[in-house]
Amino acid sequence: MVEEFIRENPGVYKKKSLWESLPRKMIYQTFCVIFDYLLELGKIAQDKEGHVCWIWNPELVKKYLARPDLSWRK
Repeated sequence: MVEEFIRENPGVYKKKSLWESLPRKMIYQTFCVIFDYLLELGKIAQDKEGHVCWIWNPELVKKYLARPDLSWRK
């Protein structure tokens, strides 16, 4: 639910207003765990003003992972 809401409203809300605007209510601590998890995975980002935006692009990730010049050397 949190992921979908951020995808549909990129750059509109800050963290607290995002939580308040969710379609269904959730405990703030649970929201914070989900939010931190998405930040750590690199699926969302916050700008310097605190607005939240969805940045995950799986097609682009697949494209870069397929490039041999960007792979890890063993």
